[in-house]
Amino acid sequence: MRTERSAQRTTQHFTRQLSLGICLITAMASGSLLANAEPTPRSAYFGDTHIHTMYSFDAFMGNVRTTPDDAYRYAKGEAIPHPSGATLRINAQPLDFLMVSDHAKFLGVFSAQLDPDAPHYGHPDAQSLVPDGTPLDSIVRRLNALAEDSPEFMGPDVSKYAWQRIIEAAERHNDPGTFTAFIGYEYTPTPGNRHLHRNVVFRGSDVPSIPFSSTDSLDPEDLWNWLDALRSEGIEGLAIPHNMNQSDGLAFQETTFQGEPIDQQYAEKRMRNEPIAEISQQKGTSETHPLLSPNDEWADFQIVQYFLNRTDSTNPISVFKGGYYRDALNTGLEFQSRSGFNPYQLGVIGASDSHLSGGPFDEDNYFSGGPNTAVSRGSAYPDHANPNASWEDFWTPQQATHGTGGLAGVWADENTRESLYDAMRRRETFATSGPRIRVHFFGGPLPADITDQAAPMKTAYATGVPMGGVLDQSQSPRFMVWASRDPNAGWLQRAQVVKGWVENGEAKEAIFDVVCSDGLVPDKSTHRCPDNGAKVNLSDCSVSRNKGAVTLLDTWQDPDFEPNQQAYYYARVLENPSCRWSTWDAIRLGITPNPDLPATHQERAWSSPIWYQPKS
Repeated sequence: MRTERSAQRTTQHFTRQLSLGICLITAMASGSLLANAEPTPRSAYFGDTHIHTMYSFDAFMGNVRTTPDDAYRYAKGEAIPHPSGATLRINAQPLDFLMVSDHAKFLGVFSAQLDPDAPHYGHPDAQSLVPDGTPLDSIVRRLNALAEDSPEFMGPDVSKYAWQRIIEAAERHNDPGTFTAFIGYEYTPTPGNRHLHRNVVFRGSDVPSIPFSSTDSLDPEDLWNWLDALRSEGIEGLAIPHNMNQSDGLAFQETTFQGEPIDQQYAEKRMRNEPIAEISQQKGTSETHPLLSPNDEWADFQIVQYFLNRTDSTNPISVFKGGYYRDALNTGLEFQSRSGFNPYQLGVIGASDSHLSGGPFDEDNYFSGGPNTAVSRGSAYPDHANPNASWEDFWTPQQATHGTGGLAGVWADENTRESLYDAMRRRETFATSGPRIRVHFFGGPLPADITDQAAPMKTAYATGVPMGGVLDQSQSPRFMVWASRDPNAGWLQRAQVVKGWVENGEAKEAIFDVVCSDGLVPDKSTHRCPDNGAKVNLSDCSVSRNKGAVTLLDTWQDPDFEPNQQAYYYARVLENPSCRWSTWDAIRLGITPNPDLPATHQERAWSSPIWYQPKS
């Protein structure tokens, strides 16, 4: 097995191959030059497909007055205002792409009252709809009640006007080859506060005149039918389910929304229109849950267990099966095993779901809605300035369990709408919890010496399939995992492969550490890396600077491979432990971190899976 030390020797060899155009990345404060990867047929691009502006009714009610233009400016590295008066700006390099995904339902209804050119500007019923201090769930009920009466200021002419402003902003900021501005929106069916939301992204400038919303139908299948109809007219789009963790088990059921059995036609329609899913965002990570994956030590990451938009946080989500990504992959294999089709052959993507026109991707640069204070988000008690005060008797708000959100990673030929979209459709995508960790994952009849070759990526594309692909072979596939750290974030601790398979009609899963940092090797019986000893100083959030890896590279073969057994495999990469945003807040105020919240966590990245399909 290749250790990190041998992998580093290989990357040092790459730096000498300048005549072959080897790509170098400058990383680390010491000024050393490190090779990240060779030129490949595709490059990694980072972005966000889930940002809300003033055109979303809930963002507007949070006093957000920034526009789609502001959202694109923020993504490009410029500063924009926060409703509290603070200034928001990305700490790291700008994003490569962005999509504003304002809610189709009630689109532009309130923002129209600030725009003299908008339909029904100054309408008295709209002006008085949102009194100060009204809870969001109460406002939503009133909006829904009003919608049944179809007042003119909530009609389609207002939505069309706002949708056109969103399209125009995307067209202004789209710069092929430099920055991609997708046109899209969010579809928001929420039956009983259970989220079945989707972000809808279009491939190009050809888009419908008005979005399909949850007012049109709560059934996601109707959205897919609408997308199919658009496709027949030459308008290409896809949907990305998100916050599956908030669905109470409805996201990935074994029946349709209408309670009918899932058949092959339904499965094909779903996969045609939803090839990827959002695995990480501010309102929780949807990879898996500890109750669904009890043998996964890293399953308890950014878990949000309460319904959104409910003032009563004593009513937790009770159904986890059907609400998480890995469980969906398992259910898909069970369908494949017994029925011959898979409705859940999903790749992954990450996003922020920020309602502030910009996402807080860094733990030490976290910001929230509302007052945007440590007290309002639960990382400080109200009288923290009092030296005799403590955390005792302080109730931790639901928002404190939220994370900074995630980022989408896409392996594409170029930074254009068409190329990035095509990568999403073929599932050559990955997700991170915020850092810009790059992850390669290939499988197939890869040569045993691939990691010792001068151009392993070229060989991997030529002899195997990348993430999102399907393997059809009879011999045990070889997988290659190659991860590189974000130069502005933590060092990497381990790279893993998550496997799922069906045995006697029941889905099972396992975690294998593939490559460890610091020259360590996985234990042959437990398949786990030893602890690399990386520490976090909770007095100032400093971390061990002599532990962890810049790159992790190795190949792996499944020790339990069965040639007649369908399976999926995906990579998961973990950083060394680091401070959570709530700990950063507490340290800056000179108080101890909230004991109800994790003081540290491990940032991570996930690849889309590769599915093994027996040749028979």
